[in-house]
This record gives sequence, structure tokens and C-alpha cells, in this order.
Amino acid sequence: MPKKAEDPPASGKQAPEPPAPGPDAAAKEESAPRLREVAYALAVRTALREEMLRDERVFLMGEDIGVYGGVYGATRGLRHEFGEERVRDTPISEAAIAGMAAGAALGGLRPVAEIMYCDFLSIALDAIANNAAKLRYMSGGQLQIPLVIRTSAGGRGYAAQHSQSLEMWVAHTPGLKVVTPGNCADARGLLKSAIRDPNPVIVIEHKALYQTSGPMPAQETLEAIGVAKVTREGKDVTLVSWSALAGACLEAAEELAGDGIEVEVVDLRTLLPADFDAVVESVRKTGRLVVAHEAVTYCGFGAEVVAQLTEHAWEHLRRAPVRVGSRFAPIPFAEPLEDYVVAGKQDLTGAVRACMEGV
Repeated sequence: MPKKAEDPPASGKQAPEPPAPGPDAAAKEESAPRLREVAYALAVRTALREEMLRDERVFLMGEDIGVYGGVYGATRGLRHEFGEERVRDTPISEAAIAGMAAGAALGGLRPVAEIMYCDFLSIALDAIANNAAKLRYMSGGQLQIPLVIRTSAGGRGYAAQHSQSLEMWVAHTPGLKVVTPGNCADARGLLKSAIRDPNPVIVIEHKALYQTSGPMPAQETLEAIGVAKVTREGKDVTLVSWSALAGACLEAAEELAGDGIEVEVVDLRTLLPADFDAVVESVRKTGRLVVAHEAVTYCGFGAEVVAQLTEHAWEHLRRAPVRVGSRFAPIPFAEPLEDYVVAGKQDLTGAVRACMEGV
């Protein structure tokens, strides 16, 4: 009768104990961050709560963020914990929200203002682009504007006026920083860094991510603004994206691996300042570039990525870069039409395959 794996050897001697891990392995295990699975909205709320506990100058303001807890639940419970002075419901006026937040920042506070949909940033752009972004320069560095504007972008059934991805509007403005967290760890870590930054920071969260879940470090962590991350290594094509589409890039890379195409995925995470060096370093290895975003292709931030790459790594390209973006049209409400207009995984796999052809 065959022995079970756990049976002792026939001689009666006990099997030798496996070797104890060496000091390097133990140190590595000790230093590895412990992770827990959380919803994206909870990661945002965790960052806000931690920073409000850390610094009494931090306060929140925006439409329905107090009593209601935010339209996506990202501020739920914070008004009860910190009071209405630090979690302020505002009128439905994006211009007033941004203007009051900029003034509060100039007065020494650290406001985190929410513009519910990035489609309405246009109403607030005077306070953001002409004041918050300019006053440090115009004062010769005497003034600081530690202001965070949180807003949501992207489609998924919200129709033409509430589904756009308008990151290029703010990424085009000197004096601002723009971050686009695409997972739970970055949603917490980048938001915390934004709140501590002495400059105005626009944090763009994709509305389709709020109820998704992912790993987040159990301990407090900060993610550096302006640093991209290689989320999957590969040798054939560099695939660059940010926000929710960065996750779709990983799914596309997994599918393409079945066809023998090894895709390296680079999540920019920050658009201003952007880590173009990370893109250049990856393309030096792969020789091919696909850059993807949910904004329309025309004049999207992907064009800037391509321009930077061709200026600084032209000799490493084996073929012309490929851009992926949404169609140049208003985003429809009907789900099949929205799927047709908005860039997704199928567009990514098609672009990568096209990039591999004839080379």
C-alpha cells in the first residue's frame, strides 16, 4: 500500500526538517507590505480620514459629501466623525467650491474640494487655472496653495454630460499637478501625497472604479507624485495607460500572452508631472509603443506621450507608435453605443496586434 505524503519513512526515522529560511529571506518577508482587499471608495475614504486625523487643517467640501456621504460613498461617515466644520456640504456651484477652496488654501488651511464630475471643471477653471495655479508664481514663491480638487471621470452609463475624460484640460496648465489613480493602493497613497503637497493637485478618480475591489497596504503608505510604475514586464510591446484603463491593459496583456506576445504595461499614474523616463526606458527594451486612454484620441494626452517618446527615444522604435482612445463623439447613454464609442480591452488587444504586424 503506497505511503501517504505525511507518513514517516519506513526506517522509523523522522524525515529531516526543511531548512530554515536565511536572514535575507526573513528580512524580505518582514519588509514586504501586508495587503488587505478593499473597495476603491474605501481606499479614498481611508486616505481622507488618515490625513484629517494627522492634520487639523485638512477639511473637506463639496456637493453631498456630508450628510449623504458622497455620491459614490467615498466620504461616508466622515461628517459624523469630524463634524460639519470639517466636512462641509456646499451649494451646487462648482465655481463657488473651487473659489472658496483656493481662498481657504491661501489662508493656511488644506482643503480637499470635490467637483462631482470632471465635466463641470469648466465652471471652476477660473479659480483653478487662473488663480490657484498661478499665485505661487505671481507672488515670487511667497504664497502656497495646498489645495486638492477631487473629481470623477469616465463613462459607464452616465451619458454625454457626465462621462467625459478631460484630464488634458488640467494637464495643460502650468502650476498644477494631476494624478490619476487606477487601483486601490494608488487611490490611497497618491491622495495622501496630494493632500500634503504645497501645490494645487487635481486628483481624477474613475467612477467605474469606486465599487471595485483590490489590494491596499494594511499600513499607512504614500505614493510619490510623478513616478510611473511598471505593472507587468514584457519584451515585445510597451503599453502605456492610466486610471481605469491601466487595469484593462493588464487584462489585455494576459490575453495576448496566450498568443505569445509579451506586453510590458506602464501605468503613468501621474500626468503632471509625467514620468516619461519610465516610458523611454521601457521602449528601449521593447521597440514598440501603444498608448491608451479613455479620452478621445484627438488631442488626448497620449499624443504628448508619443511626442516625448519620439523626441527622446526615436532610434529605439521599430515602428510608429499607436494611439488608442475613444471615438470623437459625445458618449451615448445606451450601453451598446457607449461600448462602441469608449475605448476598452478589445481596442487594446487590436492595437497591440497591429503594432506587432510587419515588424
